[in-house]
Amino acid sequence: MNPRKKVDLKLIIIGALGVGKTSLLHQYVHKTFYEDYQTTLGASILSKIIILDDTTLKLQIWDTGGQERFRSMVSTFYKGSDGCILAFDVTDLESFEALDTWRGDVLAKTIPMEPSYPMVVLGNKIDLADRQVPQEVAQGWCKEKDIPYFEVSAKNDINVVQAFEMLASRALSRYRSILENYLTDSIKLSPEDQSRSRCC
Repeated sequence: MNPRKKVDLKLIIIGALGVGKTSLLHQYVHKTFYEDYQTTLGASILSKIIILDDTTLKLQIWDTGGQERFRSMVSTFYKGSDGCILAFDVTDLESFEALDTWRGDVLAKTIPMEPSYPMVVLGNKIDLADRQVPQEVAQGWCKEKDIPYFEVSAKNDINVVQAFEMLASRALSRYRSILENYLTDSIKLSPEDQSRSRCC
């Protein structure tokens, strides 16, 4: 693809309340970490332009609220998304156990269209000492579901860029595949009916 060709991708970041979704997003987009915690109400959107595989990508990343009362509203943001980050806090076992529910919500809204919907899982706050979710347990869950797993720290900027760009790369591959299939299907020409009789 031509680097001057710009591809817009909508990515979402979801997970339980307080796992650090906003911090991860700000670390990736602005290279900043805020100590002050504020709950995201509904969703906020940040954009970042990157070049990947000779293609300019405009990532529109939707940061969603993790509160239970926003769950039905948040699920409306999944529509039209090209990929998803499932985030949990390695010091909060409940946030890890909730991944099945979050993943199920996303798949229910996106899968009827496309089975290869890109996801990555981020175990955040590895900089903290009171870990409750062993790395092997998180890796096992992800391996079972064939989802890449990253141990990250939004505070110390560990593996944040790698995780987001892995998702962007998978979303770009899916985008190209869908585009290729669409173009192939729309170009198929049926051969002329050979059985027509000719006149004199």
